[in-house]
Amino acid sequence: MGYVLDLRQKVGHRPLVVVGAAIMAQNVAGQLLLVHRTDNQCWGLPAGSTEPGEAVTTTARRELQEETGLTVETLTLMTVFSGPKMHYVYPNGDVIDSVTVLYRGLVTDGKLITQPNETDAATFFAPTALPAPLTPLTAWMLQNLPD
Repeated sequence: MGYVLDLRQKVGHRPLVVVGAAIMAQNVAGQLLLVHRTDNQCWGLPAGSTEPGEAVTTTARRELQEETGLTVETLTLMTVFSGPKMHYVYPNGDVIDSVTVLYRGLVTDGKLITQPNETDAATFFAPTALPAPLTPLTAWMLQNLPD
């Protein structure tokens, strides 16, 4: 069981400040990898919370591999997102204020999989033809990328 799930057993649905990582993983054609989440039926970037003692780069790589089966060789730091637009209420009532470190990486290895308890699809999309709906946090991040 992960750190945030352990905390949830103690604090219930109360808001948590959660540090995590998301990754804009792309294939050689420049398509963006998104996962379809089973909790809210939205598409989002592979992402997750950082475990105690874990570097956020490790979080990004771990979440990509766990959620999609894919790996990247090099991670490029894009930006860090925080603040009111990174507030999210999950369908089960859990509340977070996320501090998310966003990376970009080129997929170098692996075979696409899904993680049945979290995702039911993982697909590459042209950046100009992303599916709907996107998770609110993914939508906000993609609309506010640095120049």
